[in-house]
Amino acid sequence: QVQLVESGGGLVQAGGSLRLSCAASGRTFSRYGMGWFRQAPGKEREFVAVITWNGVSTYADSVKGRFTISRDNAKNTVYLQMNSLKPEDTAVYYCAVRRLLYGGIVVDINEYDYWGQGTQVTVSS
Repeated sequence: QVQLVESGGGLVQAGGSLRLSCAASGRTFSRYGMGWFRQAPGKEREFVAVITWNGVSTYADSVKGRFTISRDNAKNTVYLQMNSLKPEDTAVYYCAVRRLLYGGIVVDINEYDYWGQGTQVTVSS
């Protein structure tokens, strides 16, 4: 059974940093792309950053230059380092794993079939 468990969220002031972690189990994750998505109150879930099975990454324009996604396949863990946080980054952050093996960059939320429970990030102004 695939399980994804996020951690590292919290309350931070604008300009601060947080590091999210997503520990995965139940699959050989080194073969799958993984991603971080977020959902703010009253809004749809949106792409934040994704990383392919072989470490290629891409970011939403709103976080480019501030967030960094990385993965440690030995630990079955994907990370999201978030710097220079803004109030508009406030959301529940979810990690997810792609449906298909290998492949390139995919930002379509529908291509991710397992999701964590989410971790709240709140940025105060």
